[in-house]
Amino acid sequence: MAYRDHTKKITIGNIQIGGGAPVRIQSMTNTRTENVADTVRQILELEEAGCEIIRCAVPTMEAAQALADIKKQIHIPLVADIHFDYRLALAAIENGADKIRINPGNIGSQERIRMVVDAARERGIPIRVGVNSGSLEKELIEKYHGVTAQGLVESALDKVHLIEDMGYDRLVISIKSSDVMMCAKAHELIADRTDYPLHVGITEAGTIYSGNIKSAVGLGIILYQGIGDTIRVSLTGAPVEEVRSAKRILQTLGLRKEGVEIVSCPTCGRTKIDLIGLAGQVERMTEGIKKEMKIAVMGCVVNGPGEAREADLGIAGGDGVGLIFRKGEILRKVPEEDLLDALMEELGKI
Repeated sequence: MAYRDHTKKITIGNIQIGGGAPVRIQSMTNTRTENVADTVRQILELEEAGCEIIRCAVPTMEAAQALADIKKQIHIPLVADIHFDYRLALAAIENGADKIRINPGNIGSQERIRMVVDAARERGIPIRVGVNSGSLEKELIEKYHGVTAQGLVESALDKVHLIEDMGYDRLVISIKSSDVMMCAKAHELIADRTDYPLHVGITEAGTIYSGNIKSAVGLGIILYQGIGDTIRVSLTGAPVEEVRSAKRILQTLGLRKEGVEIVSCPTCGRTKIDLIGLAGQVERMTEGIKKEMKIAVMGCVVNGPGEAREADLGIAGGDGVGLIFRKGEILRKVPEEDLLDALMEELGKI
């Protein structure tokens, strides 16, 4: 069952998630939100990379008030990330947040939660609720004898029911863990128990290297089952790397068709050109292209036009030279130092 086709449609600013909409890419700024100029600069960079929803931390009243100025200068929905102080949530809503992320367990009394819910209802903005494995309630840890997928699901649904009882249902659910298999299991369980859109990610995944591997495995398992309406790849690194990784994960799973897919061989003793450097340059130079296409960068004629016949365009290396080919057809032979320029010239024709 393609769960995402049957989740509720939720509008965040000018973006829709759920109800069969494309899986949306999110990231989070790592600037001080109070610094409007730095925050806007980073968001615009993330927009250019393909980010569709951005979240900003709101730890102070100054940060909440800065949202109004930030919103005027960006083009994607802005989510306010709130912890501990309900007044920050109210101020973020007042200053134009398109969505708020709260944990009802740390926001205060039910009266304070209701104030936040009422303000969100008045403005018609969604609330993201949920739980991370590191913040699971003590009673659920005791009930399930540790942090478990079942405990994560129960905790998240308890928070959902609390807000539903207050008469509001424009909700997005998030259940995250740094344990890949636990996270995958939790999403399988909750997808059968709710029709709210799911925000999916492997939390605290790690560095760009290890975090990308964990995120690709975990998100791959979850998304392949038709679960997940919006994703964030959580990396210890520049936020733009999260967006690039998210795009590649969605493209690999066939959930995004736009953009260039680079196919390159792993090199071997037959390789007589700087294939590693060349492949990296091709990837960087084609990053901003929106058109769906496949480009092959191959080390020799064995792995060239034959194995990469389906590529829209490609390079097959030789001894200090290379072949430029298209759909398996050889176009011309050029010196190694001219391969990149020749490829980009043919790309321009396409």
